Amino acid sequence: MIRTVLFAAVTLSVAVPAAAQAPKPNLPPATGSAAAPAEPTAADWRTPNPADVLVIDTNKGRIIVEMLPEVAPNHVTRIKELTRAGLYNGRSFFRVIDQFMAQTGDPEDRGTGGSDKPDLTQEFVFRRGAGDMTLVADQTVSQLGFVKSLPVASQGEMLMAMTADGKVSAWPLFCPGVAAMARGEGVDSANSQFFLMRQAYPSLEKRYTGWGRVISGLDVVRAIKVGEPVVAPQDKMDKVRILSDIPAAERPKVRVIDPKSTWFRAEIESARARLGADFSACAIRIPSEVK
Repeated sequence: MIRTVLFAAVTLSVAVPAAAQAPKPNLPPATGSAAAPAEPTAADWRTPNPADVLVIDTNKGRIIVEMLPEVAPNHVTRIKELTRAGLYNGRSFFRVIDQFMAQTGDPEDRGTGGSDKPDLTQEFVFRRGAGDMTLVADQTVSQLGFVKSLPVASQGEMLMAMTADGKVSAWPLFCPGVAAMARGEGVDSANSQFFLMRQAYPSLEKRYTGWGRVISGLDVVRAIKVGEPVVAPQDKMDKVRILSDIPAAERPKVRVIDPKSTWFRAEIESARARLGADFSACAIRIPSEVK
């Protein structure tokens, strides 16, 4: 089956059939004059489900991604299946654009391949209930918040009373560290390739399926060799594993800030004071600790 590469402007393209065409906590630095919150206390942390944590060991260092099945269940299932099948081991970062993203997950290491599994139906938007998101900003008709480590936007909660399921539509914000599925021109053409955001890129919202976020190793993502395509030698994912599958003796202990915590609330207010009209969910720090 012939597959073609599509990549134009903000389009992240992947293999599609030709007919379809398509230890100290890791605290990022706070800037500005507003006082940042003190270091988190024990009560401010949460331990992510190890079955939903992806450990990516690259030649540049380790990247840890929290996957969110509540946001994109079918895409998370696919990532887990392909990880356990070993498809991602040794895969190159074949397209890396500074101030944008790093793309990988192609068995052909050039953007023209995919797995032997069927393409996925898009999950650009998900349904969220009143307690599913920690609110960051209420704009009446829309709201900003966090589902675990993932920044999201959604319709306002006042609409929940009018919907059959008591929920509203929400979608990931493409902030630095967000993990999402690459696809071709067709919205249902994602397969195995994915990308990790190096910087914020709002144009991707509701156009690509976000399924997780880097909670440790964003510096590694930003250190990956740049190119479109990347000339040899390319940086690689040496080994990709699910945290719960790693033998206990070598399994890293991972925790991340709880968006429901006192520390996080203080961080929101610090970022708001620091940035004023430029405030966004992408500016809010998500500390992590890996031992």
